[in-house]
Amino acid sequence: MILVTGGAGFIGANFVLDWLAASDEPVINLDALTYAGNRETLAPLEGDARHLFVHGDICDRALVERLFAEHKPRAVVHFAAESHVDRSIHGPGAFVRTNVDGTFTLLEAARTHWSSLPAGEREAFRFLHVSTDEVYGSLGPNDPAFTETKAYEPNSPYSASKAASDHLVRAWHHTYGLPVLTTNCSNNYGPYQFPEKLIPLMIVNALAGKALPIYGDGRNVRDWLYVGDHCSAIREVLARGQLGETYNVGGWNEMANIDIVHTLCALLDELRPDAAGSYARLITYVKDRPGHDRRYAIDARKIERELGWRPAETFQTGIRKTVQWYLDNPGWIANVQSGAYRDWVARNYAGREAQA
Repeated sequence: MILVTGGAGFIGANFVLDWLAASDEPVINLDALTYAGNRETLAPLEGDARHLFVHGDICDRALVERLFAEHKPRAVVHFAAESHVDRSIHGPGAFVRTNVDGTFTLLEAARTHWSSLPAGEREAFRFLHVSTDEVYGSLGPNDPAFTETKAYEPNSPYSASKAASDHLVRAWHHTYGLPVLTTNCSNNYGPYQFPEKLIPLMIVNALAGKALPIYGDGRNVRDWLYVGDHCSAIREVLARGQLGETYNVGGWNEMANIDIVHTLCALLDELRPDAAGSYARLITYVKDRPGHDRRYAIDARKIERELGWRPAETFQTGIRKTVQWYLDNPGWIANVQSGAYRDWVARNYAGREAQA
């Protein structure tokens, strides 16, 4: 049995669904069901005895310790995090609480559990911490991609809180011997992503005939990773990664935001044409967010060299699957666009007047 935290969120839920599609090993799924956690994503597992969902907070030490004591998981896969840069700018406290305090609580509970295991089980135990490339800071246009030895230079409250959690995980390994693994991934996209992030926001806004807001000049570059590929990388690291090591997970797909949006518009023009004309007519440049990192790029050669992992999807295949999924699942989209979601969108984009 494994314990997955944040398993009702975008990446965590995809991981749980993929895990149980490929394995009969049960999952304890601990999620606080904040705005981005969605039980509906886990509907295919309803009634599945291999999936135990627990509604709870990773900061709740008593709850986390009880789950370890009752279920004795052989591994932890730690996704639970606040993860949206814009939200961290508006409210950094929640990011420090979940990403730093929550990771600390989980590490301490895992250490207590691990220390009590018989020798063989203790040696087999793993704590896999899922992190982000944003901890490395921003790159210039000609800088080499992030390697695992790149110095940390986080620039937002979100990335600073994730950097802190990475450092805690490293310290618990070096100080206490806890058998940890860390992955730092690039920007994920795919099914079930909450529509505050770039790709699903553009899709749902386009389908609703709303403006497609592009920060600044739209030339901020990210490396894009299909979520299914990310899940397969995590499985490989969990199974065969070297203890205490970090593995960068990327899609080998550097693209500027504006190019992503034009790609989405072209796909929607093909798959769901609009009588009013191309969806590209809705593109609107708006005031940039504070401290917007210019470029991220992942060097994923280590995980390929040591574990043989490479992404299976190209951006062209992955983005087509993603757009088709959103077209095929209007009910899921409608259900996550609650009043709270609409209030957030209004708050975040208020004052970001269209730029000439």
